Amino acid sequence: MPEQFFPKSPDQLPTRETILSMSGLDFMERVLNGELPMAPIATGLNYRLHSVKLDEVVFRGAPKFDHMNPSGTVHGGWYGTLLDSAMACAVMTRVAKGSVYTTLEYKVNIIRPIPSGMMVDCIGTVEHAGRSTGVAIGKIIGVDDGKLYATGSTTCIIMTPK
Repeated sequence: MPEQFFPKSPDQLPTRETILSMSGLDFMERVLNGELPMAPIATGLNYRLHSVKLDEVVFRGAPKFDHMNPSGTVHGGWYGTLLDSAMACAVMTRVAKGSVYTTLEYKVNIIRPIPSGMMVDCIGTVEHAGRSTGVAIGKIIGVDDGKLYATGSTTCIIMTPK
């Protein structure tokens, strides 16, 4: 798999014209192949795009000490950001050329704590993609133990800019 590109400044992010010039699936495949940059937040939260196909996106990563609460557990925001990324990007695979999307709302259910440093997969799967909305579900699963650590759901709005 090619090395993914993590931007260091805003001028390295794709332009609106670039984004609108391709389908969402094409966009996600280009990110996976390192032709377009990953979201900058993925660097700080220690995850990467692992696989892309129509209706499904997988991110892989591991929380670090920097992602913990004072009580020594991984902050819920780490789970939420990872789930939002996977679920919304799964919806992106269904977005037509000339359209964009954004998360409208999402929900997270943390089932058990992820130990710091443990590698997990976050799988986002489209349940529905229409003209103006997309709905997806997500789950965080341990790579080595196969245990379910969290689930989520999202609704995204799909828009065609004028």
